[in-house]
Amino acid sequence: MELGKKIKQLRFKASLTQEQLAESVGVSAQAVSKWENSIAMPDITLLPKLAELFGVTIDELFDLSAEQRLNRIENRLDREDELPQDVFREYEDFLKAQRADESSKKRATSLSAYLYWHRMNAAAQKAARFARESVRLDPGEKDCQWILQKAAGHAAWDWNVSNHSRAVAFWREIVEANPEIRLSYYYLLDNLIADHRADEAEICLERLSGLPDTRPVINEVYRAYIALARFDEKSADAIMERLEREHAEDFACLFEAAQYYARKCDYDRAVALYERSFEAETRRPRFTDELMGIADIWEARGEYKKAAETYDRIIDLLENEWGMTEEVELKDAQREKARLLEKC
Repeated sequence: MELGKKIKQLRFKASLTQEQLAESVGVSAQAVSKWENSIAMPDITLLPKLAELFGVTIDELFDLSAEQRLNRIENRLDREDELPQDVFREYEDFLKAQRADESSKKRATSLSAYLYWHRMNAAAQKAARFARESVRLDPGEKDCQWILQKAAGHAAWDWNVSNHSRAVAFWREIVEANPEIRLSYYYLLDNLIADHRADEAEICLERLSGLPDTRPVINEVYRAYIALARFDEKSADAIMERLEREHAEDFACLFEAAQYYARKCDYDRAVALYERSFEAETRRPRFTDELMGIADIWEARGEYKKAAETYDRIIDLLENEWGMTEEVELKDAQREKARLLEKC
């Protein structure tokens, strides 16, 4: 339904004349008549007033379909760092209603997770900023360090804080309920290996290797990490060196090799492999993972100018291959470049 017709319908429902509606939003009765006859459109600044007056959301004012509203929510989450409280509540209520509809339950559930993560991430950035400032003001006081662990991903010394047993239990549950889904095995393996639970990881890998859509190269990568979890670096290195020889043009294999050497702090080799992987990438648009790895290595080495220059490449990729103009990823990359330049 056109906006003008929707305004007319809502005006009738509210038992308002054109004059009364005009007075309520501060325009002339002639302006309202033009809206309702699709001769003119209301100024965008009037939409919140109209929505409030009629007791509807702005989306409902435009009479968007459920699918259009879901798309709008996702696009806004992609583009904005933080949502106003009223918009957050509007989206929360709408997604709650959509989760009750079987036709939209899956996507509404996923977007609900995105919505709450979006708010959590915005709050976490603020928490981390104030926690860092608190530590700077009094580094001898053990006050906000735990907030940095939770909000900014800082390492935790205590095993009872840093272990992944609950994540392991969750992904094991998912694997047992869906033994044919390859992706869930990867998350289970990641968490087992992070806790050096090598024997369990090996059993998991054997089950994964038996799936019809298994990926032999990735399985071998996991075999190397299981060897590292057993502190058998020699065997792990041998696996990765063989994969690199046998799949010298495979960007996915090169990327995994780069990840492996970055974790081992063999930074020169990691950067070279990240670059080879990025150049060998056949998909368009390309992802930023390799460049992010290179930037992180330069920053870890204190080479802030080189890290900032790598963010120039990331920004160029996002703008010219992904066509981004104001998405959160692009804004984050621009902020990271500015932060690194300040440290030069």
